[in-house]
Amino acid sequence: MSAPQAAGSYSVARALGELVFTAGMTPRRDGALVTTGLLGAGIGDDEGRQLTALATVRALDAAASILSPGETIAEVLSLTVYVASTPEFTRHSHIADAASAVVGDRMPGTELPVRATVGVASLPGGAPVEVQLIARRVVEPSAAR
Repeated sequence: MSAPQAAGSYSVARALGELVFTAGMTPRRDGALVTTGLLGAGIGDDEGRQLTALATVRALDAAASILSPGETIAEVLSLTVYVASTPEFTRHSHIADAASAVVGDRMPGTELPVRATVGVASLPGGAPVEVQLIARRVVEPSAAR
């Protein structure tokens, strides 16, 4: 796991008690956006879902990056998925389902998080999607002994 770097003056994740809050994560590789644009104008559903999955992995990596030794992310409680799209685009939830799928794959046996999906006119740097999450951290049972 490689901790995402902030693209501005903010922390990628912060914790309060057992809660971990992440900044919004865009689909980046090696610090650069994979692509820019809008859903419904050059970016199709399949690509949008792949980009959302990548942004979700980055959000999970951001959450994990602030854990202390012996801690783990037990579950994701909440996801917020921002989708930059044309006014005519209406499949926001379908795109955001990719974020829920990543969480389900990474954390089998846990409940899926609550989720808000928000359609927006633009995102930082022209990113097509952005994912923010709230997770719960715990001390791993083997580390508590």
